[in-house]
Amino acid sequence: MSLQQLAIHGGTPVRTEPFPAWPIFGEEEERLVLEVVRSGKWGGSNRNKLPEFEAQFSAMHVAKHAVTVVNGTIGLTIALQASGVRPGDEVIMPPYTFIATASCALLFGAIPVFVDVEPNSMLLDPELVEAAITPRTKAIIAVHIAGAPANMNRLKEIADKHGLRLIEDAAQGVGAAWDGHSVGALGDFGSFSFQSGKNVTSGEGGILLTNDEALADMAWSLANVGRVRNGAWYQHEHIGWNLRMTEFQAAILLAQLTRYDAQRELRDRNARLLNERVREIPGLRTLQLDSRVTKHAHHMFMFALDMEAVEGKITKDTFIRQMNAEGIPLLPGYITLNKNKAVLNEIEKWTGERRETSCPVSERFAEQEGLWLHQNVLLGSESDMDDIVRALTKVIGASL
Repeated sequence: MSLQQLAIHGGTPVRTEPFPAWPIFGEEEERLVLEVVRSGKWGGSNRNKLPEFEAQFSAMHVAKHAVTVVNGTIGLTIALQASGVRPGDEVIMPPYTFIATASCALLFGAIPVFVDVEPNSMLLDPELVEAAITPRTKAIIAVHIAGAPANMNRLKEIADKHGLRLIEDAAQGVGAAWDGHSVGALGDFGSFSFQSGKNVTSGEGGILLTNDEALADMAWSLANVGRVRNGAWYQHEHIGWNLRMTEFQAAILLAQLTRYDAQRELRDRNARLLNERVREIPGLRTLQLDSRVTKHAHHMFMFALDMEAVEGKITKDTFIRQMNAEGIPLLPGYITLNKNKAVLNEIEKWTGERRETSCPVSERFAEQEGLWLHQNVLLGSESDMDDIVRALTKVIGASL
């Protein structure tokens, strides 16, 4: 069946215009990058724009220390290593997340342990975490999926009780807040990504935040070939790597931050509008977040097919194809990591065991229910949101 046929069997698509392009940039990015070019100081050890960006970003998230790195995956990897996680140690994490949450541990032989997510939020379920703790457990990674903070109060309570490090995978959570407190320094470390699709982007890049000076110093050393902050240039006291962000990236990020507040407000307004209207459409359901999610970053708008309501009359794949044919860039989302062959094979390589875990909530959402609209869609107009709702109503109405 062609895309035109998929537009409800030959009907006219709801929308033919594109949604806002990403990234958004302008004269400010050009001016700051040109300043770096003319300075002749381009690398991560020639620090001019980098300290300025680190100061702004840490202040934005009320964190004492910031360490910029090459990307979010490496940020998480450094956070684990600086926190004392070693090969063979176990790291508890949710399965509904990007593969980097698992690969950051597997890169050096630490073992992901998958704990299922809450049915209403797709965030790590704290009430399942304690049962997964073993003598080998050294850390918990809480993922702020789609920009919604995980239950940091309960996870911190569990981590403190068992002497575990708590790390925030805040790759999608720039500017988010839990119970009135900005994410990023609620645990021992928070890792953010500036990859090209993120709400604040420099194409690639990442940053670690923490309130612990010793952890910050170790993270800085690991990212700076084992050097010591304020030490001599060839004073290498640890084995580290060159994982520094460049001055060019810092310049772009400084410019991106000037747009952040207005963009977040627009995303929030459009996400609230979609939430209100999507929950009224039979066959669809919206996520229900804890009231302590006081600021949502809205990296994505996630919602779901209501499998009980659709009663097998339409599958997730067909629904997405028909929505795409209506001009709406709906996406299927992640493959649950507890079923990812690359992850399972790597765990087996390090442990000698085939560790397959059942995470039914994550599996159901990933395979049958979960639907995404990316953050650039949320930068559209109210009329754009109307088109999304009209297409959803049209496609689901033709199926039920």
